[in-house]
Amino acid sequence: MPGIDIAALILFAGALAIAAAVPGPAVAAIVARVLARGTRGLAPFILGIIVSDIIWLTLAVTGLAVLAQTFHEVFLIIKYLGAAYLMWLAWQFWTAPVTSIIAAPLDVREGGIAALLGGLFVGLANPKAMMFYLALLPGFIPLASVTPLTFAELAGVTFAVLGMIFSAYVLAAARARRLLSSPRALALVNRGTAAIMAGAAVTVAARS
Repeated sequence: MPGIDIAALILFAGALAIAAAVPGPAVAAIVARVLARGTRGLAPFILGIIVSDIIWLTLAVTGLAVLAQTFHEVFLIIKYLGAAYLMWLAWQFWTAPVTSIIAAPLDVREGGIAALLGGLFVGLANPKAMMFYLALLPGFIPLASVTPLTFAELAGVTFAVLGMIFSAYVLAAARARRLLSSPRALALVNRGTAAIMAGAAVTVAARS
């Protein structure tokens, strides 16, 4: 069973990399979390976002885009859950006490499952991801000819590309975080993080 044409796969990978690199709610949430708490508990959150992309990819290649539109109310609920999660994080960061950013990272109580679900909700509610997979993907890949092998290739590329793009943002944010040590700087980080999260929440909730 033949896989996808290599040229189409490269085109898909390049387009996905560009789309993922443009800051949106998901990137804003990742950067804000790293600035406020370092990389602790970040892996399941990022995994949740990547899984959400795989879900959108699945909907696109299996022809379920129409079904997604049919169950618009369900995705509307998911969108507002994602916005509420980001707003909850914003409140946690805004009210966090100023401590040493090296000795005591910001403690936002959140287990691995909660972080995974949070990332999943943020990703599913991200209008940019929805637009890419349901509207732009058919321009790169002939969805009617997608086979199980083709889907596995697309999913693998999606996981690899998003992992690399998000890792680059994490490294940049972690480096910026290490430069901050004074209480004033920490207070600005907490408040700035809260503002970024709140802005991402409003963006998610406002877009159709």
